[in-house]
Amino acid sequence: MDLGLADRAYIVTGGSRGLGLATARVLVAEGARVTLIARDGATMSAAVAELGDSAAGLVGDLAEPDAATRAVDATLSTFGRVDGALLSVGGPPAGTVLTTTDEQWRAAFESVFLGSVRAARSVVDGMLVSGTDGGAIAWVLSTSAVEVFTGLSTSNGLRPGLAMLVKDLADEVGPRGVRVNGLLPGRIATDRIASLDDATGDAPKARARAAAAIPLGRYGEPAEFGRVAAFLLSPAASYVTGTLVRVDGGVTRQP
Repeated sequence: MDLGLADRAYIVTGGSRGLGLATARVLVAEGARVTLIARDGATMSAAVAELGDSAAGLVGDLAEPDAATRAVDATLSTFGRVDGALLSVGGPPAGTVLTTTDEQWRAAFESVFLGSVRAARSVVDGMLVSGTDGGAIAWVLSTSAVEVFTGLSTSNGLRPGLAMLVKDLADEVGPRGVRVNGLLPGRIATDRIASLDDATGDAPKARARAAAAIPLGRYGEPAEFGRVAAFLLSPAASYVTGTLVRVDGGVTRQP
């Protein structure tokens, strides 16, 4: 299938590793250009070098008020257009409702929630400036948007709100031809999931226990997520908007 991505330009936040980089690889392979934004300059440079001339990089954190605007401006300057974005903000630190401090809640809100909302606004503005036809935003959330994850209270608190904004924003920008969807990754073999397994004190046991609860019997690979994300961002998904798509091997119990 031709996804229709040739010469389109996308912003990928958290793009230097994990799910962001996996998506960027598919986008570039399908003919798109990408601007990666991430906090670590070294991993950013390595990712841009891997992707070649179809990629540009920007060091930044979505918690910074101007980061999203800088990414949009860089994409317009480098590639002449903005066709959409994958908004991945990473995972807030582990903690329970009672052990998470006010400051940790505020930091998580700034990064996970407000930072990604701010980015969505900037990307929509960038698409309007460049006259994009059929642009798309895909929010990388988590299955914690629909089910509670024990020990990840900030994620449990913030991601369901973002899931509702997927539908809300899709309604708002749909008349402009812009689509908005959410992705709910489950246990995908990224550094983030490895760190959560390590935090249990027995990573192999934690991984085996988690895999046993997944109908497909294994963790997903980042590339498996990347292919779904690239499809949702592409014109091939032109009638898909306002929905949450699970990439979780069937583990979520919600229908």
